Amino acid sequence: MDSPDKIIRKKDLSFLQKMYIPEILKGLRMTITQMFKPTFTVQYPEVRFKPESSFRGRPVLVTENGVERCVACGLCARVCPALAIEVQASETELEKERYPIKFEINMVRCIFCGFCEEVCPEEAIVMSNEYLLAFSSQEEALFGKEKLLKSTEELKDRLEYLRNNR
Repeated sequence: MDSPDKIIRKKDLSFLQKMYIPEILKGLRMTITQMFKPTFTVQYPEVRFKPESSFRGRPVLVTENGVERCVACGLCARVCPALAIEVQASETELEKERYPIKFEINMVRCIFCGFCEEVCPEEAIVMSNEYLLAFSSQEEALFGKEKLLKSTEELKDRLEYLRNNR
């Protein structure tokens, strides 16, 4: 077998290789094998697929027992390459010191990279399995806390996946 560093020049090819016949036959063989494999079609609008727990859909804020986990540290906003997240902090009387008085994600700008999820120390922002996002205006694409909050029960699969694969 030739080493991967060796350059094959045109003068090193055989007559058949110069005619590209073996390559054409390889392509035909691949096409024919694909033709006889079973196919599947999903009737999309009527039948929706359920993504795996590793799927990165739109980001959401996690609430536990009715209280949001976010402590408004702002790491998610700092790490966001698209600058899609805006966080404003305020003081609280609960055991945690701060909470976000304003938490907005501009879904038009979000690139679903998952950096916000990776950097969050409280597991407060995670990528959900929601993939249907359609907007008719820029204002609809601004998701505030009321659209972002999801309970731990709804996000159980994703949170379990994150704990097992970090």
